[in-house]
Amino acid sequence: MEGEMQMSKPIIIGIAGGSASGKTSIAQRLQDTFADQKSVVIIRQDEYYKDQADMPFEERLNVNYDHPFAFDTELLIQQLKQLIAGHAIQKPTYDFVQYTRAKETETINPCDVVIVEGLFVLEDESLRNLLNIKVYVDTADDIRFIRRLLRDVKERGRTLDSVVNQWVNTVRIMHETFIEPSRRYADIIIPEGGQNSVAIDLLTTKISSILHHPMV
Repeated sequence: MEGEMQMSKPIIIGIAGGSASGKTSIAQRLQDTFADQKSVVIIRQDEYYKDQADMPFEERLNVNYDHPFAFDTELLIQQLKQLIAGHAIQKPTYDFVQYTRAKETETINPCDVVIVEGLFVLEDESLRNLLNIKVYVDTADDIRFIRRLLRDVKERGRTLDSVVNQWVNTVRIMHETFIEPSRRYADIIIPEGGQNSVAIDLLTTKISSILHHPMV
């Protein structure tokens, strides 16, 4: 009876990489792969941008959102530890139009697999130490720029000029300074993002292997 009450720790998978490299696509494919047999949740680091409700909107526009300091990494680590311990969390959500944290939260219950995806998932040592599998998505800069341009204009209410200026002034520099160097911590490097079916198949095989030998 006691063995039945004991809950296995979830597998924590970290997926890092440059802006619009394909992190979300890979996370979604993994979630879809295991949806019928295991509970899988995706936690996006973008939802953990710091709350800026007390800051005037004009000042929010000048924040460097491509620097690690823009994220509430401490909260992300705290909530991951809660999930590992078998507790539900109230995950924050972010309003990309208002450049601050939204009032609504999302309940995330304990699950079998937690996929954490974001720019700096491998950059922070404390966060990195919570990961069972560390993935870096390596996609060419020109492809990433085009994807980000389309995404930010269509989904995040950005203007063409603002996306281009942000890319030139911060995104490219922050990528070279913080994100690209973090690839050395990866267990798996996936070129071409979600289009690399072979790499994703290998990753799902590894996850399946761990799921069949759960960590308690």
